Amino acid sequence: MNDIDQLQQPPGQNPAANVADRGSAIRIRALRTHRVGSRVFVRIETNQKIDGWGEISALEPGAAELLARSLFELLDGENPTRIEHLWQKLYRSHRDMRGGPFMVHTIAGLDMALWDIAGKLWGVPVYRLLGGPTRERIRVYPTDKAHKVPPHGIYDHSGNPSDITRMVEAIRATRKRVGPDGTVMFDAHCAVPPATLLQFAAAIQPYDVLFIEEVAVPGNIEVFKRLKEQIRIPLATGERDRTIWEMLPYLQERAIDILQPDVAHTGGITQMKKIAILAEAYFVPLAPHCTTTPLGASASLHVAASIPLLLIHETAPGVIQWGERFIGKSWTVDKEGYASLPQGPGLGIEVNERDMAKVAANPGQRFIWPWQRLRDGSIADY
Repeated sequence: MNDIDQLQQPPGQNPAANVADRGSAIRIRALRTHRVGSRVFVRIETNQKIDGWGEISALEPGAAELLARSLFELLDGENPTRIEHLWQKLYRSHRDMRGGPFMVHTIAGLDMALWDIAGKLWGVPVYRLLGGPTRERIRVYPTDKAHKVPPHGIYDHSGNPSDITRMVEAIRATRKRVGPDGTVMFDAHCAVPPATLLQFAAAIQPYDVLFIEEVAVPGNIEVFKRLKEQIRIPLATGERDRTIWEMLPYLQERAIDILQPDVAHTGGITQMKKIAILAEAYFVPLAPHCTTTPLGASASLHVAASIPLLLIHETAPGVIQWGERFIGKSWTVDKEGYASLPQGPGLGIEVNERDMAKVAANPGQRFIWPWQRLRDGSIADY
């Protein structure tokens, strides 16, 4: 019997037709959005009473909420377990809008919710659907033994000796605090001019910094290449870059040593996993950026649990504590500075919508546009 004959058999006799998809009957039926401060949380509902949650971060929340509701037109009635198909459907839906923070950050929240549904449907943590865990726990920061030093200021287009001294002293003090077996990182935050970074990097070599983060504003790979040629400390970046296509130049041009995708910025779990695979081909580890609530942080930890090349994972204790007022998480951080793997089906989080509404009702949670200026009044990166 050839393949054509087999396909033409009655369904009861065709083995291929008898392989049922357990998720084939599940369909997306509604989207609920919750604006809380600067964030938007989305809940995708299905016809099988299995809901999934996602977090949209680092966008103007009014625009993010409206865009999420608009994009739901492309999800309504779909099978939520077709995650890759739906990611492509959203991202490629409008030829002039693909990419960019508003589209990709919003897709990230929807993508998290789809993975949450899939895990709950099959009764497993999301990292099981990503190939299973490659590690038993995940090193995180900040902890007593791992700390990232901020730039301690916004600088003009070149630095004064006092600027460099202030940053060097912060590195020295942090190294003393964590000890010789601890981890020190420095976040330039795109606020330290390249010329100043060159002088600063030479001065901190004795303190064994793990990496310097965000050495330049994304957009011109030649700037990163110039800094990489002259700085002898590993460079890391990626939190302001989105999808595999924006990460690729750093790898191809050998401009950085560590990649820092953010699950809520780069397009969700689907894209973060792809970025990890892409970076693995270049032997570049991930140190994921993560300043989300327990929801987004749990999504990021699921990816971190499943990839082979992981250096360290960021958390934002203040945002985590704020989010725990209405989101329960299933992981903890031990005394050695390692997070446990999220437990339970899906993302392993529980959302209390009543408590969420109380937090959202606080007038102090209103989003305010940030802006920074240099001493002469001109606009600054920060």
